[in-house]
Amino acid sequence: MTRIDLNADLGEGFGRWRLTDDEQLLSVVTSANVACGFHAGDAVTMRRVCELAAERGVRIGAQVSYRDLAGFGRRAMDVPPAELAAEVAYQIGALEVFARAAGSRVSYVKPHGALYNRVVHDEEQAAAVVEGVVLAGTGIGTGAGGLPVLGLPSSRFLKVAERAGLPVVTEAFGDRAYTGEGTLVPRTQEGAVITDAGDVVERSLGLARSGVVTSHSGGRVPVRARSLCLHGDTPGAVDLARRVRARLESSGVLVEAFA
Repeated sequence: MTRIDLNADLGEGFGRWRLTDDEQLLSVVTSANVACGFHAGDAVTMRRVCELAAERGVRIGAQVSYRDLAGFGRRAMDVPPAELAAEVAYQIGALEVFARAAGSRVSYVKPHGALYNRVVHDEEQAAAVVEGVVLAGTGIGTGAGGLPVLGLPSSRFLKVAERAGLPVVTEAFGDRAYTGEGTLVPRTQEGAVITDAGDVVERSLGLARSGVVTSHSGGRVPVRARSLCLHGDTPGAVDLARRVRARLESSGVLVEAFA
């Protein structure tokens, strides 16, 4: 049976401002990428999302980012590797406190935004993120296997993580356009985000069942993934997530967490 994890970016608010409908999305997804305060999120939000996720049996993941609240973590930044490694470990450790208090734990790590795209090709930045994940895993006692990392198939990030002995999980996006090389079309380009709900649902099913997606230029691109991301900041995200899950399950796909 085909199995797929559904993950969403959650906890993306700050203070009185909330972007994602965390409670409703946590009734649909199997893994929650929780903002750790660098691109969004704060202590109260992190605690609340961890409690909700633990209540629903949803796996908690640390969504680590460049320190960029003003730019929502989507601006290109040059951060020295040692600094980036320390900040990745810091973010994971902060979320782990709230996950443990809720009776759960941080089960995996996923970079966000500009950092996610940077480590697809940049070996040095990828190595720094992996160093931070390893450091955090040592501190919170994840054991010999370390914390799993979630990323784009064939990315430098996953290759470096594999060499470091971390479990790697490949990810696909039902609501993002792909290049012919299997990378994401930059958000600065027209059509980078798929807005038609029907298209998102069918693309998600195709990714889950056949591991193939139609690229921005019309070609067929292989994207083998164990987890499918649904962006929590998309308008109508909750309804879309429900439609995607219902379509997957009605087509015989088992929706379950990878961690």
